[in-house]
Amino acid sequence: MDTVDIIARLRASDVDVATLDALRITADRLCCEYAYMPADQLLLEGKAWLARVVGLQHQRVSLAQHREIIALAGRLSLLVGCVEYDSGRPRDAEATRQAALMLGQEAGELSVQGWAHEMRAWFALTRGDYRGVIAAAEAGIAVAPTESVAAQLYAQKAKAWARLGDRSQTEVALDKGRQILELQPYPENIENHFVVDPAKYDFYRMDALRKSGENRLAEQLANEVIRAGTDFDGTERSPMRIAEARVTLGVVAAREGDLDTALAHGERALTGERKSLPSLAMVAADLGQALQTHYGYASEAQEFVTHLRELRGGQ
Repeated sequence: MDTVDIIARLRASDVDVATLDALRITADRLCCEYAYMPADQLLLEGKAWLARVVGLQHQRVSLAQHREIIALAGRLSLLVGCVEYDSGRPRDAEATRQAALMLGQEAGELSVQGWAHEMRAWFALTRGDYRGVIAAAEAGIAVAPTESVAAQLYAQKAKAWARLGDRSQTEVALDKGRQILELQPYPENIENHFVVDPAKYDFYRMDALRKSGENRLAEQLANEVIRAGTDFDGTERSPMRIAEARVTLGVVAAREGDLDTALAHGERALTGERKSLPSLAMVAADLGQALQTHYGYASEAQEFVTHLRELRGGQ
């Protein structure tokens, strides 16, 4: 074959543009449904669509389409891994995360690679491996320093530094994340789980400030997280974020001597249907600690701590 024939074959494809557009739209939809769709249903659907995307590689596709297919598979793998971890399946989630990272590398998708490192930071955070969080975040920032995921990677660093008791490093990480976010255009679709917008960043700031003992700021951010995640009719669009915000309100109430309010916020946070078990158990432990510190004698506080232990045991 001469050069023209070779190039023609490389550009030839059995997959039309509409098919790839439909797959891209579907992947975005699933990433938006992460916040509220039941985990088992989302996992089933996410895996099914991932299989469809991978199946396209058996058809004749152009080089550009091959890259797009690999990138789509990477995004769907990120989603599947997140839901697996939410559901208390850490080994499956880690294997899926590593697959997403490799797909991101093959496709040259910096965002996919960055989010794969962000998942590693998240996993380490919920295990209490705070130095591991910092290492994973730094690896992600090195790969995707100007992508919006870098803001969330800095936020994960802030969470880790707050838990290590270093307020200065916490503030530095939060400031750097904010600077990254300010350089980004406002997202077209803030419902997508793999999009960082100011409201999502405030959610991460809330956690770091709660751990640092900044009660007033943490309380303000928690109320804003609940407001931003609730529709006008009271429907919760972001139940997992709202649950953690309620825990934050409970921690502040416990620190300020209001046991009844602290327990009300805590119990409501734990009863939601859509939850990330590792993350919720991690933040709820803060409330359990506050209750034991200030109200160790109260039977109601002990009942909540028992409920919390059951939650952690169900991971």
